[in-house]
Amino acid sequence: MIRSDGRSPQQLRPIKITKDYIKYAEGSCLIQFGDTHVICTATVEESVPPFLKNSGTGWVTAEYGMLPRSCATRVVRDKASGRHQEIQRLIGRSLRSVVDMRLLGERTIKIDCDVIQADGGTRTAAITGGFVALVDALSRLKKKAWINSVPVSHYVAAISVGIRENTILLDLNFEEDSKADMDMNVVMLDSGDFVEIQGTAEGQPFSKGQADRLIELASQGIKELFSIQKNALNQWNSPPLSPRG
Repeated sequence: MIRSDGRSPQQLRPIKITKDYIKYAEGSCLIQFGDTHVICTATVEESVPPFLKNSGTGWVTAEYGMLPRSCATRVVRDKASGRHQEIQRLIGRSLRSVVDMRLLGERTIKIDCDVIQADGGTRTAAITGGFVALVDALSRLKKKAWINSVPVSHYVAAISVGIRENTILLDLNFEEDSKADMDMNVVMLDSGDFVEIQGTAEGQPFSKGQADRLIELASQGIKELFSIQKNALNQWNSPPLSPRG
């Protein structure tokens, strides 16, 4: 099956990460998954949520939004929408999975993911780019000697997979996602462990064998994303220890 954009079923869209994209943010990047473009910024705040005060540990959280004309029709500015809430919680969970909050100290890193153009896969692009912005900000804190090390144990990235016309596809664009028989979002660490797998059948239920093949294809795609992240971060190497100690 040749896709509408000329890719093979197991091929990612052209992906580019431009680090230091925003002048004022402690960490930032523009990530491009084909025609999906997301600006990811990291802001350091010298405070934590009330439930962490005097705990000696920090916090990583995320916000997600879409510019009004990021889509073919205008998107209403609504940060309280259920979809936005679900996506930003997924981004936050994914990034927290690789950070040792104890080494961060009582400070918060806020990751803002703003979609400036959408063509499917915005949440997976936001996670992949959000990680780059996060490490960029933490590296700056280390250079200032505010923290002793970059408290990140693994790379984390995400990709979509799906089934359309009985063909398993990697990295769905909007047209493919809207017509897919099922789609799945996979978040994975460079250790091979998974943070989250979200899969939904839109038509016929999918089998365990199909699910296994989808996860395997997603894993292959995410390994390519790790290489792109590493190049953007100048081959930064995460420490070998688990963030949970």
